[in-house]
Amino acid sequence: MSSPLLSVAIITHNEEQNLPRTLAGVAWADEIIVVDSGSTDRTLEIARSFNTRGYNVRIIERPWPGFAAQKNFAIAECTGDWVLSLDADEELTPELQQEIRKLFTEPPLADAFFIRRRNLFLGRWIKRGGFYPDPKLRLFRRGSAQFEDRPVHETIVFQGETAILDNDLIHHAYPTLSTYIEHMERYSSLGAEILIAKGRTSRSWLAFVWNVWLVPQLTFQWNYFCRGGFLDGREGLLLHLYQAVYASWKYAKAWERSRS
Repeated sequence: MSSPLLSVAIITHNEEQNLPRTLAGVAWADEIIVVDSGSTDRTLEIARSFNTRGYNVRIIERPWPGFAAQKNFAIAECTGDWVLSLDADEELTPELQQEIRKLFTEPPLADAFFIRRRNLFLGRWIKRGGFYPDPKLRLFRRGSAQFEDRPVHETIVFQGETAILDNDLIHHAYPTLSTYIEHMERYSSLGAEILIAKGRTSRSWLAFVWNVWLVPQLTFQWNYFCRGGFLDGREGLLLHLYQAVYASWKYAKAWERSRS
């Protein structure tokens, strides 16, 4: 019996810093689908360069419809028996590459697999405070899963037998403070949309104080002190501090927009 074919689905927008590393880690896959939403840097040039080296990279240019919709489109374009969905700033460790390749030498015992993720902040692996092992369902039989339709922090919806792989995916999330703050500004606006849709707009004074001030403080104390975030050095302090600020922004923006 021949081994199942593996497709890798990646969405991109101005990922010239990350894409070479990500593509190199999956160059052995049977098919790589890159769906780009109007990159103005060297992202497309880099993707095309992998084809000149004999890899099977298919590039699709498509306007941005949102995270979940774009990822689901990329998944739908895959033709392999299995799909590995990656963000452009994620990298498979050599150990994880070997584990996935070995997985298909005989029929897999599950229909979808979670992968542990190492989140890097300012170049440091954040091991505590709830940031590791951070398992994400990313490898699944084609046609069995899709991303939940929500503005941000989209997750895969899957019904069936799952398992977790032993090795890690590396998430090169925020190499600089400026990139982190830029992302949190955008994500807090998208998060506010979710809150508004749920009717959680902190209309009462008590709800406003609780969501905008108390919850972020309590979250910081829980993750930083109780869950050991302080053991991750200065990077851990900054990350947990700014995560609390992000939560406050999200609720404040939902309240502000609800006034109109």
